[in-house]
Amino acid sequence: MAAAEAADTQLMLGVGLIEKDTNGEVLWVWCYPSTTAPLRDLLLRKCCLTDENKLLHPFVFGQYRRTWFYITTVEVPDSSVLKKLLFVLSYRMYLKHGSPVKMMESYIAVLTKGICQSEENGSFLSKDFDARKAYLAGSIKDIVSQFGMETVILHTALMLKKRIVVYHPKIEAVQEFTRTLPALVWHRQDWTILHSYVHLNADELEALQLCPGYIAGFVDLEVSSRPDLYDVFVNLADSEITIAPLAKEAMTMGKLHKEIGQLIVQSAEDPEKSDSQVIQDISLKTREILSNLAPFSEVSGDGEKLVLNFELLKQRRFPPATENFLYHLAAAEQMLNI
Repeated sequence: MAAAEAADTQLMLGVGLIEKDTNGEVLWVWCYPSTTAPLRDLLLRKCCLTDENKLLHPFVFGQYRRTWFYITTVEVPDSSVLKKLLFVLSYRMYLKHGSPVKMMESYIAVLTKGICQSEENGSFLSKDFDARKAYLAGSIKDIVSQFGMETVILHTALMLKKRIVVYHPKIEAVQEFTRTLPALVWHRQDWTILHSYVHLNADELEALQLCPGYIAGFVDLEVSSRPDLYDVFVNLADSEITIAPLAKEAMTMGKLHKEIGQLIVQSAEDPEKSDSQVIQDISLKTREILSNLAPFSEVSGDGEKLVLNFELLKQRRFPPATENFLYHLAAAEQMLNI
Protein backbone atom coordinates (compact mmCIF):
# COMPACT_ATOMS: atom_id res chain seq x y z
CA MET A 1 0.00 0.00 0.00
CA ALA A 2 1.23 3.52 -0.76
CA ALA A 3 0.18 6.97 0.42
CA ALA A 4 1.25 10.40 -0.77
CA GLU A 5 1.68 13.44 1.44
CA ALA A 6 -0.48 16.48 0.73
CA ALA A 7 -0.67 19.80 2.55
CA ASP A 8 -3.46 18.92 4.98
CA THR A 9 -4.35 15.32 4.28
CA GLN A 10 -2.93 11.99 3.24
CA LEU A 11 -4.17 10.35 0.09
CA MET A 12 -4.04 6.59 -0.24
CA LEU A 13 -2.61 5.98 -3.71
CA GLY A 14 -3.25 2.29 -4.12
CA VAL A 15 -2.89 -1.28 -2.98
CA GLY A 16 -0.99 -4.17 -4.55
CA LEU A 17 -0.09 -7.83 -4.30
CA ILE A 18 3.32 -9.49 -4.46
CA GLU A 19 3.53 -13.27 -4.30
CA LYS A 20 6.24 -15.88 -3.93
CA ASP A 21 5.27 -19.29 -5.27
CA THR A 22 6.50 -22.75 -4.34
CA ASN A 23 9.12 -22.53 -7.10
CA GLY A 24 10.72 -19.54 -5.41
CA GLU A 25 9.56 -16.99 -8.01
CA VAL A 26 8.53 -13.55 -6.76
CA LEU A 27 5.81 -11.94 -8.84
CA TRP A 28 4.07 -8.58 -8.90
CA VAL A 29 0.60 -9.96 -9.61
CA TRP A 30 -1.90 -7.15 -9.11
CA CYS A 31 -2.41 -3.54 -8.09
CA TYR A 32 -5.24 -1.03 -8.02
CA PRO A 33 -5.67 1.48 -9.48
CA SER A 34 -2.12 1.56 -10.92
CA THR A 35 1.51 2.21 -10.07
CA THR A 36 4.67 3.47 -11.72
CA ALA A 37 7.55 1.22 -12.76
CA PRO A 38 10.03 2.88 -10.32
CA LEU A 39 7.62 2.45 -7.39
CA ARG A 40 6.90 -1.15 -8.35
CA ASP A 41 10.64 -1.92 -8.49
CA LEU A 42 11.11 -0.22 -5.12
CA LEU A 43 8.36 -2.28 -3.48
CA LEU A 44 9.75 -5.50 -4.91
CA ARG A 45 13.11 -4.54 -3.43
CA LYS A 46 11.62 -3.65 -0.05
CA CYS A 47 9.52 -6.76 0.35
CA CYS A 48 11.39 -9.54 2.13
CA LEU A 49 10.35 -12.10 -0.47
CA THR A 50 13.35 -11.27 -2.64
CA ASP A 51 15.85 -11.53 0.25
CA GLU A 52 18.30 -14.39 0.09
CA ASN A 53 18.24 -14.86 3.87
CA LYS A 54 14.55 -15.84 3.68
CA LEU A 55 13.63 -14.00 6.89
CA LEU A 56 9.98 -12.99 7.07
CA HIS A 57 9.36 -9.37 8.06
CA PRO A 58 5.67 -9.04 9.01
CA PHE A 59 5.64 -5.26 8.50
CA VAL A 60 7.96 -2.67 6.95
CA PHE A 61 7.38 0.92 5.94
CA GLY A 62 9.28 3.79 4.43
CA GLN A 63 9.28 6.83 2.21
CA TYR A 64 10.37 7.34 -1.38
CA ARG A 65 10.10 10.72 -3.13
CA ARG A 66 7.34 11.91 -0.77
CA THR A 67 5.35 8.70 -1.14
CA TRP A 68 4.97 6.45 1.91
CA PHE A 69 4.77 2.69 1.49
CA TYR A 70 3.55 0.04 3.94
CA ILE A 71 4.16 -3.67 3.35
CA THR A 72 2.59 -6.51 5.31
CA THR A 73 3.86 -10.04 4.64
CA VAL A 74 2.18 -13.27 5.72
CA GLU A 75 2.92 -16.92 5.14
CA VAL A 76 0.21 -18.77 3.23
CA PRO A 77 -1.33 -21.51 5.43
CA ASP A 78 -2.06 -24.97 4.07
CA SER A 79 -5.78 -24.30 4.45
CA SER A 80 -5.72 -21.38 2.01
CA VAL A 81 -7.17 -21.65 -1.50
CA LEU A 82 -3.77 -20.39 -2.71
CA LYS A 83 -2.13 -23.79 -2.75
CA LYS A 84 0.95 -22.89 -4.81
CA LEU A 85 2.04 -19.83 -2.83
CA LEU A 86 4.49 -19.60 0.06
CA PHE A 87 4.11 -15.92 0.95
CA VAL A 88 1.81 -13.09 0.02
CA LEU A 89 1.81 -9.35 0.73
CA SER A 90 -1.84 -8.67 1.24
CA TYR A 91 -4.95 -8.79 3.36
CA ARG A 92 -6.34 -11.88 5.05
CA MET A 93 -9.34 -11.81 2.72
CA TYR A 94 -7.08 -12.60 -0.23
CA LEU A 95 -5.91 -15.74 1.52
CA LYS A 96 -9.53 -16.78 1.99
CA HIS A 97 -11.00 -15.92 -1.41
CA GLY A 98 -7.94 -16.17 -3.69
CA SER A 99 -9.13 -13.09 -5.60
CA PRO A 100 -8.08 -9.43 -5.33
CA VAL A 101 -11.64 -8.21 -5.94
CA LYS A 102 -12.43 -8.09 -2.21
CA MET A 103 -9.22 -6.15 -1.63
CA MET A 104 -10.22 -3.60 -4.27
CA GLU A 105 -13.65 -3.21 -2.66
CA SER A 106 -12.04 -2.57 0.75
CA TYR A 107 -9.61 -0.06 -0.72
CA ILE A 108 -12.43 1.90 -2.37
CA ALA A 109 -14.48 1.80 0.85
CA VAL A 110 -11.63 3.29 2.88
CA LEU A 111 -10.87 5.89 0.21
CA THR A 112 -14.46 7.06 -0.20
CA LYS A 113 -16.01 6.46 3.23
CA GLY A 114 -13.04 6.18 5.60
CA ILE A 115 -14.34 2.82 6.84
CA CYS A 116 -13.95 -0.83 5.94
CA GLN A 117 -15.56 -3.85 7.57
CA SER A 118 -14.91 -7.50 6.81
CA GLU A 119 -15.06 -10.85 8.55
CA GLU A 120 -11.35 -11.41 7.90
CA ASN A 121 -9.95 -8.04 8.98
CA GLY A 122 -12.58 -6.70 11.35
CA SER A 123 -13.42 -2.98 11.31
CA PHE A 124 -11.11 -0.22 10.09
CA LEU A 125 -11.94 3.44 10.72
CA SER A 126 -9.48 5.94 9.28
CA LYS A 127 -10.48 8.52 11.91
CA ASP A 128 -9.16 6.16 14.62
CA PHE A 129 -5.62 6.67 13.35
CA ASP A 130 -4.55 10.04 14.74
CA ALA A 131 -1.18 11.23 13.40
CA ARG A 132 -0.19 12.60 16.83
CA LYS A 133 -0.65 9.16 18.38
CA ALA A 134 1.59 7.70 15.69
CA TYR A 135 4.23 10.33 16.49
CA LEU A 136 4.26 9.12 20.11
CA ALA A 137 4.42 5.41 19.26
CA GLY A 138 8.16 5.03 19.83
CA SER A 139 10.08 5.29 23.11
CA ILE A 140 12.42 8.21 23.74
CA LYS A 141 13.26 6.61 27.09
CA ASP A 142 14.63 3.54 25.30
CA ILE A 143 16.87 5.72 23.13
CA VAL A 144 18.25 7.56 26.18
CA SER A 145 18.70 4.25 28.01
CA GLN A 146 20.92 3.06 25.17
CA PHE A 147 22.90 6.22 24.43
CA GLY A 148 22.76 8.29 27.64
CA MET A 149 24.39 11.71 27.32
CA GLU A 150 25.23 11.02 23.68
CA THR A 151 21.52 11.46 22.93
CA VAL A 152 22.32 15.19 22.84
CA ILE A 153 24.30 14.53 19.63
CA LEU A 154 21.10 13.27 18.01
CA HIS A 155 19.14 16.23 19.39
CA THR A 156 21.72 18.69 18.08
CA ALA A 157 21.83 17.05 14.66
CA LEU A 158 18.05 17.21 14.39
CA MET A 159 17.94 20.83 15.58
CA LEU A 160 20.47 21.74 12.89
CA LYS A 161 18.65 19.66 10.24
CA LYS A 162 21.66 17.46 9.64
CA ARG A 163 21.70 14.08 7.88
CA ILE A 164 21.47 11.13 10.26
CA VAL A 165 22.07 7.57 9.07
CA VAL A 166 21.09 4.67 11.33
CA TYR A 167 22.40 1.13 10.83
CA HIS A 168 21.29 -2.18 12.30
CA PRO A 169 21.20 -5.59 10.59
CA LYS A 170 17.56 -6.06 11.69
CA ILE A 171 15.04 -3.85 9.90
CA GLU A 172 12.63 -4.01 12.85
CA ALA A 173 15.25 -2.38 15.11
CA VAL A 174 16.03 0.28 12.50
CA GLN A 175 12.38 1.18 12.02
CA GLU A 176 11.56 1.36 15.73
CA PHE A 177 14.54 3.62 16.43
CA THR A 178 14.27 5.93 13.43
CA ARG A 179 10.53 6.55 13.76
CA THR A 180 11.11 7.86 17.29
CA LEU A 181 13.93 10.32 16.55
CA PRO A 182 11.79 13.18 15.14
CA ALA A 183 10.14 13.43 18.57
CA LEU A 184 13.40 14.96 19.84
CA VAL A 185 12.39 18.09 17.89
CA TRP A 186 8.71 17.89 18.74
CA HIS A 187 8.14 21.59 18.05
CA ARG A 188 8.45 20.86 14.33
CA GLN A 189 6.27 17.72 14.31
CA ASP A 190 7.92 16.87 11.00
CA TRP A 191 8.08 13.19 10.15
CA THR A 192 8.72 13.92 6.46
CA ILE A 193 12.42 13.80 7.34
CA LEU A 194 12.06 10.08 8.09
CA HIS A 195 13.29 7.54 5.53
CA SER A 196 13.18 4.43 7.66
CA TYR A 197 14.18 1.80 5.08
CA VAL A 198 16.74 2.73 2.43
CA HIS A 199 18.82 0.47 0.20
CA LEU A 200 22.19 1.39 -1.29
CA ASN A 201 20.45 1.73 -4.62
CA ALA A 202 21.38 4.57 -6.98
CA ASP A 203 17.81 5.77 -7.49
CA GLU A 204 16.97 5.67 -3.78
CA LEU A 205 20.18 7.47 -2.82
CA GLU A 206 19.59 10.15 -5.45
CA ALA A 207 16.11 10.76 -4.01
CA LEU A 208 17.48 10.80 -0.45
CA GLN A 209 20.22 13.31 -1.24
CA LEU A 210 17.67 15.76 -2.59
CA CYS A 211 16.54 16.22 1.02
CA PRO A 212 18.41 18.92 3.00
CA GLY A 213 18.23 16.95 6.26
CA TYR A 214 16.96 13.47 7.02
CA ILE A 215 16.90 10.36 9.17
CA ALA A 216 17.71 7.33 7.01
CA GLY A 217 17.67 3.70 8.10
CA PHE A 218 19.86 0.99 6.54
CA VAL A 219 20.44 -2.72 7.16
CA ASP A 220 23.63 -2.82 5.06
CA LEU A 221 26.80 -2.03 7.05
CA GLU A 222 28.43 -0.83 3.81
CA VAL A 223 26.65 2.49 4.41
CA SER A 224 29.22 3.21 7.14
CA SER A 225 31.83 3.73 4.40
CA ARG A 226 29.63 6.32 2.66
CA PRO A 227 30.36 9.57 4.56
CA ASP A 228 28.81 11.47 1.66
CA LEU A 229 25.45 10.25 2.96
CA TYR A 230 25.63 11.38 6.59
CA ASP A 231 26.68 14.00 9.10
CA VAL A 232 25.97 11.66 12.01
CA PHE A 233 26.23 7.87 11.80
CA VAL A 234 24.46 5.71 14.37
CA ASN A 235 25.59 2.09 14.65
CA LEU A 236 22.61 0.87 16.56
CA ALA A 237 23.97 -2.66 16.87
CA ASP A 238 27.14 -1.46 18.64
CA SER A 239 25.54 1.55 20.41
CA GLU A 240 27.98 3.95 18.76
CA ILE A 241 27.40 7.46 17.40
CA THR A 242 29.97 9.01 15.04
CA ILE A 243 30.08 12.59 13.77
CA ALA A 244 31.44 12.88 10.23
CA PRO A 245 34.60 15.06 9.90
CA LEU A 246 32.88 17.68 7.74
CA ALA A 247 30.08 18.10 10.31
CA LYS A 248 32.28 18.45 13.42
CA GLU A 249 32.57 22.24 13.25
CA ALA A 250 28.79 22.76 13.23
CA MET A 251 28.33 19.99 15.82
CA THR A 252 30.89 21.29 18.34
CA MET A 253 29.60 20.58 21.84
CA GLY A 254 29.80 23.03 24.75
CA LYS A 255 28.22 23.98 28.06
CA LEU A 256 24.77 24.47 26.52
CA HIS A 257 24.81 20.98 25.05
CA LYS A 258 25.86 19.53 28.41
CA GLU A 259 22.86 21.22 30.01
CA ILE A 260 20.55 19.83 27.32
CA GLY A 261 22.05 16.36 27.65
CA GLN A 262 21.65 16.36 31.44
CA LEU A 263 18.03 17.47 31.14
CA ILE A 264 17.28 14.71 28.62
CA VAL A 265 18.92 12.01 30.76
CA GLN A 266 17.36 13.16 34.04
CA SER A 267 13.90 13.34 32.51
CA ALA A 268 14.19 9.98 30.75
CA GLU A 269 15.51 8.22 33.84
CA ASP A 270 12.62 9.45 35.99
CA PRO A 271 10.45 6.33 36.49
CA GLU A 272 7.42 8.52 37.17
CA LYS A 273 7.57 10.14 33.73
CA SER A 274 6.04 8.72 30.57
CA ASP A 275 7.61 9.06 27.14
CA SER A 276 5.22 11.87 26.27
CA GLN A 277 6.28 13.76 29.41
CA VAL A 278 9.95 13.33 28.49
CA ILE A 279 9.19 14.67 25.02
CA GLN A 280 7.43 17.64 26.61
CA ASP A 281 10.46 18.39 28.81
CA ILE A 282 12.79 18.29 25.81
CA SER A 283 10.40 20.43 23.78
CA LEU A 284 10.26 23.12 26.48
CA LYS A 285 14.08 23.26 26.57
CA THR A 286 14.16 23.40 22.77
CA ARG A 287 11.77 26.36 22.72
CA GLU A 288 13.89 28.08 25.34
CA ILE A 289 16.92 27.69 23.06
CA LEU A 290 14.99 29.05 20.08
CA SER A 291 13.89 32.03 22.15
CA ASN A 292 17.58 32.83 22.70
CA LEU A 293 17.72 33.85 19.04
CA ALA A 294 14.95 36.45 19.37
CA PRO A 295 17.07 39.28 20.90
CA PHE A 296 19.54 38.95 18.03
CA SER A 297 16.97 38.91 15.25
CA GLU A 298 15.49 41.65 13.14
CA VAL A 299 12.92 41.90 10.38
CA SER A 300 14.38 41.22 6.93
CA GLY A 301 14.50 43.91 4.27
CA ASP A 302 11.41 42.57 2.55
CA GLY A 303 9.58 42.38 5.88
CA GLU A 304 8.70 38.73 5.38
CA LYS A 305 10.77 37.04 8.10
CA LEU A 306 13.13 37.43 11.04
CA VAL A 307 16.84 37.20 10.30
CA LEU A 308 19.81 36.86 12.62
CA ASN A 309 21.97 39.92 13.22
CA PHE A 310 25.30 38.18 13.69
CA GLU A 311 27.01 41.29 15.06
CA LEU A 312 24.47 41.48 17.88
CA LEU A 313 25.04 37.79 18.59
CA LYS A 314 28.82 38.30 18.79
CA GLN A 315 28.40 41.27 21.13
CA ARG A 316 26.64 38.99 23.63
CA ARG A 317 29.96 37.11 24.05
CA PHE A 318 28.53 33.63 24.40
CA PRO A 319 31.06 30.79 24.81
CA PRO A 320 32.40 29.91 21.33
CA ALA A 321 30.55 26.58 21.15
CA THR A 322 27.23 28.24 22.10
CA GLU A 323 27.69 31.07 19.59
CA ASN A 324 28.59 28.54 16.91
CA PHE A 325 25.53 26.44 17.69
CA LEU A 326 23.14 29.42 17.68
CA TYR A 327 24.55 30.58 14.35
CA HIS A 328 24.03 27.16 12.74
CA LEU A 329 20.60 26.90 14.38
CA ALA A 330 19.66 30.22 12.75
CA ALA A 331 20.82 28.77 9.44
CA ALA A 332 18.65 25.67 9.98
CA GLU A 333 15.67 27.89 10.81
CA GLN A 334 16.34 29.94 7.64
CA MET A 335 17.16 33.07 9.64
CA LEU A 336 20.31 34.01 7.76
CA ASN A 337 20.35 36.82 5.23
CA ILE A 338 21.99 35.14 2.25
